Amino acid sequence: MPPCLDVYVWVPGCEPDVFRAFVDRYVDVDDPGDERLHSFMRTYITGSPHSGDAEALQDLDRSADAGSGFSLYIRARNHYQAIITVTRDGASVLGLSLDDPDNSAQTLEQATDLLGRLRQEFSSPAGVAGVELPPAQSREEWNDDALVQLRVGELPEDMR
Repeated sequence: MPPCLDVYVWVPGCEPDVFRAFVDRYVDVDDPGDERLHSFMRTYITGSPHSGDAEALQDLDRSADAGSGFSLYIRARNHYQAIITVTRDGASVLGLSLDDPDNSAQTLEQATDLLGRLRQEFSSPAGVAGVELPPAQSREEWNDDALVQLRVGELPEDMR
């Protein structure tokens, strides 16, 4: 897998309409690469989960703590990858990966433009980007600058 520049925006809440818009526009639903997308869609978009969907999504959790957030990595339509995260703070982090095998300045410019578009499209107060940057599953992780190459905007204090 080539190095990717990952671009994320923080979205307050976990609103079905936001998830639906992101999936409709950016995700390859016909070939998602991870069948748990369907469990996610039933649970978070249509509100009609099937038996086993909660367990399928719990498998995505990077922690043994229940309710600590999870990230779903799926194929994107026009980007290297799409990432949907439900944070343990009750917010969402939506991401797209840009193929960047040469660590080029042009890809960083594309990331800057993409951050602006995603922030506007999803009414996001902030965005981050970095090479192989894992998605934040909490506000604390969001504020960690260790791997962040680009940060725009700020999360208000009272925001999830």
